[in-house]
Amino acid sequence: ICIFFYRQDPFIVCMETVTAFVEGPMSFLTVWAFIKSYPSRFLLQLCVSLGQFYGCVLYFAVEWMEGWSHGPYNHPLYFWFYVVFMNILWIIIPFILIIDSWVNLAAAQSKCDDQVVRKKR
Repeated sequence: ICIFFYRQDPFIVCMETVTAFVEGPMSFLTVWAFIKSYPSRFLLQLCVSLGQFYGCVLYFAVEWMEGWSHGPYNHPLYFWFYVVFMNILWIIIPFILIIDSWVNLAAAQSKCDDQVVRKKR
């Protein structure tokens, strides 16, 4: 099966390899960081979410540029449920988490900046 996918779609194999060996362990590390309330938790969340978001956007872009050649285009179950709906979740959820990370990291930076200004007075 792996040889079939490699010959048919090397992009998916490469992206899933990165997901398995980088994003997967980082996801567990992120969960651990949130459980333990480590200061780096939002940075880790941002990195994992950006990786997932970027990978899925590339997946859609490559499929679109290749004319949706890896499956039956416009098939109600395969295309609309599997390709569109199931993969759009990997864009929406990471996007929400990117915004959450942004808000929390910006608030932390703002607090640090306020402390620096107070010390200078």
